[in-house]
Amino acid sequence: MIVPMKKVSLLFMDKSSPVSLERLRELGLVHLEKRTVSSDVLSKLLDRKAKSETALGVLRTYKNEAVPESEDGDLTTTVIALIDERKTLQEQLLSNTKERLRIEKWGKFEPADLKKLAEYGVILIPYELPHKVYEALSNEQKFIVLGSDKTTVYGLAVEKEIDGETQWNMPERSLSDLNNTAFKIRSRLDAIEKKLAALSSGADRIKDDLAIIIQDIEFETARLSMEKIDEIPIDMTISLIIGFVPHDNIGMLKQAAAENSWALSVTDPTDADNPPTLVKNKAFVRLIQPLFNFLGTVPGYREYDISLSYLLFFCLFFAMIFGDAAYGTLLLIITLCIGHGYKKKTGKVPDAVKLFGLLFSCTIVWGALNGAWFAIPYEHLPVFLQALVFPQFNPSVPLGEFPGFLRSLFKIPAKQPSNTAYWNIQFLCFSVALIQLVLAHVKNILKLAKSSTKAVAVAQAGWLVMMIGLYFLVLSMLLQIALPAFATYLIAFGLAAYFIFAEQKGGNPLANVAKSFTNFLPTFLNAVSSFADIISYIRLFAVGLAGASIAQSFNSMSGLGGDLGNSILIIILKLLAGILILVFGHGLNMIMNALSVIVHGVRLNLLEYAGNHLGMEWSGYSYNPF
Repeated sequence: MIVPMKKVSLLFMDKSSPVSLERLRELGLVHLEKRTVSSDVLSKLLDRKAKSETALGVLRTYKNEAVPESEDGDLTTTVIALIDERKTLQEQLLSNTKERLRIEKWGKFEPADLKKLAEYGVILIPYELPHKVYEALSNEQKFIVLGSDKTTVYGLAVEKEIDGETQWNMPERSLSDLNNTAFKIRSRLDAIEKKLAALSSGADRIKDDLAIIIQDIEFETARLSMEKIDEIPIDMTISLIIGFVPHDNIGMLKQAAAENSWALSVTDPTDADNPPTLVKNKAFVRLIQPLFNFLGTVPGYREYDISLSYLLFFCLFFAMIFGDAAYGTLLLIITLCIGHGYKKKTGKVPDAVKLFGLLFSCTIVWGALNGAWFAIPYEHLPVFLQALVFPQFNPSVPLGEFPGFLRSLFKIPAKQPSNTAYWNIQFLCFSVALIQLVLAHVKNILKLAKSSTKAVAVAQAGWLVMMIGLYFLVLSMLLQIALPAFATYLIAFGLAAYFIFAEQKGGNPLANVAKSFTNFLPTFLNAVSSFADIISYIRLFAVGLAGASIAQSFNSMSGLGGDLGNSILIIILKLLAGILILVFGHGLNMIMNALSVIVHGVRLNLLEYAGNHLGMEWSGYSYNPF
């Protein structure tokens, strides 16, 4: 659930503001209202923060080694100096290399010698001439050839320039001098790398310093954010600070205000305010939080906390996309080992590890119900694994009748599909779509029913009814289930209810209906989009099927199911090759499945469910108390 916030305003004497801010920081309750502030002190702190982050990022690229005992100064300053020197040397080396490549084709010579000859009246002018130009030179033009390649002749014109040709730019330094310089630069770069590697275990020191700098930045920002109350004597100047506090913690803040002689005002946030979001859930629901952190999604303060529904549906989506119980078993064992390592080292298992454990457990259950074990055909599975398969997911079992009252709603097609298991999974995909998207509109209805525009809740109910009709239309089009007569009425009635009540937010009801009909085209397109949203859940079946097909292909490529031959050597080689193919193929398939979960499993929750139908924008920012 999203914790309700209270807006608080604190007044305290300006002369005691440093002490008051320290006390406020110790409390760790108030999320300060963000303001744009600046000062020399803040600029210096931000500069130190940037340098510390740069130094920390560089040191983490090295394998930790002992910090030299002689390193007593500011480690960040030392690292930044080395980084800057390395950058300068790398630029010098690049420039040096370009110059060496430019002149090395001329061979070894001293530019100073040519200048000296010029002082004695011997004029030598360097040129790089194409072969055609060189061959066309007149006999009067004296030219000393120093070298050539397929396209160019390198040489010196004696005494006079060559008409129409540009002189070669004479270098300031010789090739040997440039080589010596490059050697010295590389030697210094090697020394810098060794120095940085030697300092790498000091990364924790910089990390600790960085934490202190961040605290100082927060403190300075809070100090600058305080408003001064005007028209008060200097010795009685009062400062104001504004922020947000979870409603459960207001009592603690009131007690601190009384103890420190602060004036405190507590109000509810207005519509103009944008409070931070604090989500609190029970341990099981919190398992989804690592995924939200990874995605960087925070619900707005006035949006929904969908942690529980997101977790439940994501577990199902993950299982259906991964699909294979053997994959789930292997990955669950790895997860349990990682969790045991964390438990032994820190005394607790991170929520991310618990989440993966839950996801892989769901994958095992789904794979067992489908008979999916390394994509081995059902008939080749051991009997005890065949017994776990859900009858409707067994390809050899014909489509059965739906139970009881459902028979009048879903009429099985007379012609049996080629694979009944695939048909049943597709039916499940569309049914899951309906459940999740209807849940979104139920949430909207309940929220609107408590608002001042209760009539709009009827419009949401109409859209919900339309969604049910569209669901039957999808089943009719894609699974050949007969379209019940009432489905058309549901679609028509739902759209009509939406048009009538969507704009009933006060004023003339008929004018509001007319206003709603002016949005006919966008509404119609949204209805088509809802139809497409239901269909889009077929991706759960399609991606799972693709993974199973890839696994079957690698099983066939391994050749382990066929004749291995009579020679022991050939059998061993084929076994080794087959095992390598299986390990590589199934490993690659698991990686692709993981990517598919991110692309498709996350999309269904974030876009179709939360975005298109709940209307969430994930516009929030996390509660971060001073």
